[in-house]
Amino acid sequence: MKKTGIKTRDGICPNYVYRPAGSGPWPAVLAFMDGIGIRPAMLELGERLAGHGYYVLLPDLFYRSGPYEPMNPHTVFSDPAQRKTLMEKFFALATQANVMSDTRAFLDYLAAQPEVQAGGVGITGYCMGGLMSLTAAGTYPAEIVAAASYHGSRLATDAPESPHRLAPRIKARVYVAGAIEDQSFPDDMKQKLEQALTDAGVDHRIETYPARHGWVFRDTPVYDADAAERHWQTLLALFEGTLRR
Repeated sequence: MKKTGIKTRDGICPNYVYRPAGSGPWPAVLAFMDGIGIRPAMLELGERLAGHGYYVLLPDLFYRSGPYEPMNPHTVFSDPAQRKTLMEKFFALATQANVMSDTRAFLDYLAAQPEVQAGGVGITGYCMGGLMSLTAAGTYPAEIVAAASYHGSRLATDAPESPHRLAPRIKARVYVAGAIEDQSFPDDMKQKLEQALTDAGVDHRIETYPARHGWVFRDTPVYDADAAERHWQTLLALFEGTLRR
């Protein structure tokens, strides 16, 4: 893994780059973090994807808020003061508009790497990163050929920037895995997203895992080993079917 800074409209975004062993070029994957930010459990995602033969770019989407220590996944949402800081200092600046501006820079960076295979990028996101993943698929349809969202939030709302509104622009194959009893992606929202993707003719699959919001990463209180492994199986199948040639 190497850390690099990518110039964006608003500054320099730290990115973690993972290369497979051997010589490329390799298919590229852009990985969008969850709302707990950069920490060892998040970075393990890039390492494991690279082990499967993908060139991975994992940006710190909270860079506008300045440097920060790894957050405590067990208290950051349950402790009122920590949650207030997360919402006001971090989430408030990691908006869809800002992250989509950044994504242009991320895609340009990947396109400029001789080790990256041409022909399209895969993207995966978690929690807020799932929202960004689908939004990116609709914002940059010419470049994103596969998009995954795991316990993503606010995927089909009444907001003008809701990603389901971008469905007619999406050319990627889409995979969405929701959690049970998830207020940020309830059943009616799943149905709304399903309808939008179906009406737009998007190749997609939406599933609900018997796990809680946030199940993928080992450091969260809701980590579910079986569901996390199912995440890997479905994610790798998505990328194998779209990025391998």
